[in-house]
Amino acid sequence: MTVDDYAAWASGIRGTQGVANPRTAQLSYLGLGLAGECGEVVELIKNLLRDNKLDVEHLCEELGDVAYYWARLCVAAGKPPSEVLERSQAKIDARSAEKGLGR
Repeated sequence: MTVDDYAAWASGIRGTQGVANPRTAQLSYLGLGLAGECGEVVELIKNLLRDNKLDVEHLCEELGDVAYYWARLCVAAGKPPSEVLERSQAKIDARSAEKGLGR
């Protein structure tokens, strides 16, 4: 499955139907969902620092949830996730080149 295939699948799942401003509601719902899932990841990392233990399976589950909301946000913004990743890579590569950092 490609990231774009995943995004198409994820976008078929409902979550904000029947609201007055569907686009605003959808972006809000997805953005809040992403923030919440990122918070779950942060909590696991905090626990790693505190307890020196990491539940890798739980971390991967939460990262999957992050990917779900991220992919849906890409689609809601009108961009395929693959394009978002390509643009991110180009930006990071340019920044690294400016600082003289290579691969």
